[in-house]
Amino acid sequence: MNNFYFCTPTKVYFGKGQIKVLREVVGTYGKKVLLVYGGGSIKKSGLYDKVLSLLDGFTIYELNGVEPNPKYESVLEGVKICKEKGIDVVLAVGGGSVIDCSKAICAGAKYDGETWDLISYKAKVDSKIPLVTILTLSATGSEFDYGAVISRMDTNEKVGYCDDVLKPEASITDPEYTFTVPANQTAAGSVDIISHVLEQYFTDKSSFIADCMCESVLKTVIKYAPIAIKNPNDYEVRANLMWASSLGCNGILSLGNNGYAWSCHQMEHVLSAYYDITHGVGLAIVTPRWMEYILSEKTLPVFVKYGKNVWGIDGLSDQETARLAIKKTYDYFLSLGIPMTLKEVGIGEEKLEEMAKRASDSGLLDAYIPLNAQAVLEIYKACL
Repeated sequence: MNNFYFCTPTKVYFGKGQIKVLREVVGTYGKKVLLVYGGGSIKKSGLYDKVLSLLDGFTIYELNGVEPNPKYESVLEGVKICKEKGIDVVLAVGGGSVIDCSKAICAGAKYDGETWDLISYKAKVDSKIPLVTILTLSATGSEFDYGAVISRMDTNEKVGYCDDVLKPEASITDPEYTFTVPANQTAAGSVDIISHVLEQYFTDKSSFIADCMCESVLKTVIKYAPIAIKNPNDYEVRANLMWASSLGCNGILSLGNNGYAWSCHQMEHVLSAYYDITHGVGLAIVTPRWMEYILSEKTLPVFVKYGKNVWGIDGLSDQETARLAIKKTYDYFLSLGIPMTLKEVGIGEEKLEEMAKRASDSGLLDAYIPLNAQAVLEIYKACL
């Protein structure tokens, strides 16, 4: 097991009714609040009114309309509000896109230059405006990690901006706030969790404890996602998915292991940078084809471990176990109602070569199995 340093400064308030701490938590950082949210679902659910009631007496400014695959324009708008109004604390109410956008806003508000300098790693800040989140979708794990993914459509860029400074100060995670999440978003979010874990599970020289933790989270999502789709108001189901989301991407599952570029995420980021598709859908399409591409004598032991410990495959040869594990992964995503080809989401062959080069240049030569542009192109073509 490798040496590691790990710190989780985010205070997580998990469970029913935890929004009761909102006033105290937000008030710790000041009275001027930028409330960031998405398309208005929090108003339909009543959460918006609840937040305003609890923060009565605070000065609230709003940034709404944050889109899935959050756009750089929203970040700039939020940074402008923070600087002009002297915002003390940002409150993100929503899923990963809202939280990611808010993270970039918090950092950009402390930077005098172009915020994209931070997102593209040309510059760095040592502090940010404090961030508090209220989670409404189990998916990205952004409520408990140090990353933010921001899209810039004018340049076809979707960048994973990671920095310890981005970690939220506190996150309120009440599974009841995910009851109204539609089936397609529950499915896509669940795939995102699974993909986060697989990107950490497929490594060489893994440790037994990390493997077991990854397998536990994978089996949790595999078990509960279909139930959540059928019974969206089942608290225990939603609770398990929500905690799986938080654990899946905050780094704890890979402590002590070798870390690599996340191949499926990098390939999907390029797809959605060009075509703005749903992140979890893109991951579902790419992941089984990536698995098929990297299956070799070197990777076979990991596939066998995955097949036996996650899918319960027994009594087959190693090759048969590996191939069945890949098939079960594909079939599972399909069973959630997710489109499983690029053509189904409006992507043809036209830009595959350009996107493959962009993906390979995003660090995939340093991945668990290095992927050059030709390799990525073959994976993309298999996804058609």
